[in-house]
Amino acid sequence: MIATWWAGLSLVMRILWSVTLAASLIFIIQSVLTFVGADADSNFDVDVDTSMDGSDLSNIDGGSNLYTFRNFVNFLLGFGWSAILLQHSITSAPLLIFVSVLIGVALVAAVMYMFKWLAGMQQSGNIDITTAAKGCEGKVYLTIPAQEKGEGKVQITISGAVREYNAITDSEEPLKTGTPIRVVDVVNANTVLVEQINTYTI
Repeated sequence: MIATWWAGLSLVMRILWSVTLAASLIFIIQSVLTFVGADADSNFDVDVDTSMDGSDLSNIDGGSNLYTFRNFVNFLLGFGWSAILLQHSITSAPLLIFVSVLIGVALVAAVMYMFKWLAGMQQSGNIDITTAAKGCEGKVYLTIPAQEKGEGKVQITISGAVREYNAITDSEEPLKTGTPIRVVDVVNANTVLVEQINTYTI
């Protein structure tokens, strides 16, 4: 049955179905890992100069967070399922692609807003970051540009809880995803200054 259905699809539809199903599977895995507290965002974060302060979308959840594997999957998810479900309703291929792209972008924005809201809820507890965060250790979540030229993200442990903050560094080199760090100072309620922890042993 499935083999017959698959054989009847055009090459374009086979590719579309393959990409969409793969994106759906990855999305489910990411969601499960996220809600059990794992780091579901891969090291796919792109080392780009994200000086896009004028772009509201890029700043929804911390600037370069727009360029993550999670958002790439979310876009494919929205684009793919929209194209598949609307292919018989929208007969014009260019219009179908346009509408599917819009839905994919809308899904990315919605998910980013949701995570921003959840992060705000998590950080709105009784912890005073100005006193509690300094000296805390953690790891880089999204690459931090060198010499305070942009923001990345870090996950640090405060009072036994892992929390996520925007971060800058005065290091000569960018701090890559997964780099162990220590909070040197607190810039504001959402941003910390960090340094790399020397993990070398003699």
